[in-house]
Parts: sequence; structure tokens; C-alpha cells
Amino acid sequence: METTRAGHAAASKQATRERVWSLLTERRVARFPGAVGRIPNFVGAEAAARRLAQSSAWQAARVIKCNPDAPQLPVRALALEQGKRVFMAVPRLREERWFLELDPRRLAGRERAAASIRGAGKLGKATLPKDMPRIELIVAGSVAVRRDGARAGKGGGFSDLEFALLTELGLVGRWTTVATTVHPLQIVSEPIPMLAHDIPLDLIVTPDETIRCPRRHRRPKGIVWSALTDEKIAEVPLLARLARERRRDR
Repeated sequence: METTRAGHAAASKQATRERVWSLLTERRVARFPGAVGRIPNFVGAEAAARRLAQSSAWQAARVIKCNPDAPQLPVRALALEQGKRVFMAVPRLREERWFLELDPRRLAGRERAAASIRGAGKLGKATLPKDMPRIELIVAGSVAVRRDGARAGKGGGFSDLEFALLTELGLVGRWTTVATTVHPLQIVSEPIPMLAHDIPLDLIVTPDETIRCPRRHRRPKGIVWSALTDEKIAEVPLLARLARERRRDR
């Protein structure tokens, strides 16, 4: 039954993603390199980042975890320019050190360069999740969102894994605000199914609007191993090690 529910949820989310990707493309608000198959870069991403920076959650945060995708580059750059420490995930979590730490104290005028994927790889410090500080604000990339806080990413599940592991480590909790920046066309009215491993949003920010979401959907309390395939575990080195340790401890 659970497998069937997950399959229906995946199909529903994919249909929503494809509709949003098509809409952004047709309305000519998707920037290079295009929307399809990605967290879509959108016209107005800079304005959305500036609006997010006006929120109380942003202003209170000293440590931010942000996705590495193009539409959130202005978010990362602005955070570094304002003296915030930024942790950016390694694309597809290919290393055991899942995150690159960007510390503005070490960047000295290179904040904008460090905010890019290439720049973060050169200027960031590779960091194990267990060595990170508590995270006060998470900025997640989204393909589609609902005003009730439901969210669909691009389907890889990496943001969910990062959130789950940091929760298990006690580095993410009720004090952590989860936000996203999107184009208004990414806000949908159809249901977005939320399963046990999906991250709900507290804050949706567009270039023109800040939406505070009710905490209607439960946050994951940790890694939901039953939701992970053997292929996904093997794809992520740290997950593979944790899975071996888990089996050994049983």
C-alpha cells in the first residue's frame, strides 16, 4: 500500500513539474539554461532574493544552508555580502563531505564568485555534516510550491536527504526556517502530495510577495530509510556508509 501511495505521489508531482516547466518556458520567464529538468532559473530571481532578505527569519540568521542551483545564486551572494556563513551542498552529494562552507571572513571581496557552483568548489571548505553548526535558515530550490507549504523539487530527493541527516544530528530543528524563492508561476493550486521524507516550507518568496505558510505538513524527523532504494543509497557515498553501519548495529 505504501509503495502504491509513493508511486501515485511521484506521478502526481512529475505531472506538476512538467506543467510548471512548460508554463515558464511558454511565458518566457525561464532563464538560461532552460527550465526543464531543473530547479528553474527565473526572471526576477534577484528581486526575490532581496525580498527574502527583508524577512525576520533572514535577518535573525547567522548560518544559512542554501541549494546550489542557479536561481538561488543571488540568495547565496547576498548572504555572503551581509556576513552570513553559507553551507552549500555538493551537487548530487557525490562526496562524504556533503557541504562546502563559505565563510565571508575568508573571502575578502570574492563573495559573488564564491556564490557560484564553480567558485564554491574553489573557495569553499569541504565539510562533514557532523562538523557543521546549527542551521537557522534553509533556502531550498523548488519547481512547484503551494501556499500551504507543500513543495516539489526536481525529483532527485537530495534536499530531503540533507534535511533529514541534519535533523538527526540535531543541527536542524523547530528553530530552523525553511524558505524558497520562486517565480509566481511556480505557485500552483493543485495538490502536491507530501510523504514522510518531503520537506515542507515555512516561507515562499517571489519578487513581489512573501507568503508565510502554516506548518500544516510534518517535517521529517530523520532519514526515512524505507523510502530509499538500493540504487539511491549506493549513489551517495555517505549514505552507503551509514547504511552499512546501520546493518552492522542490528
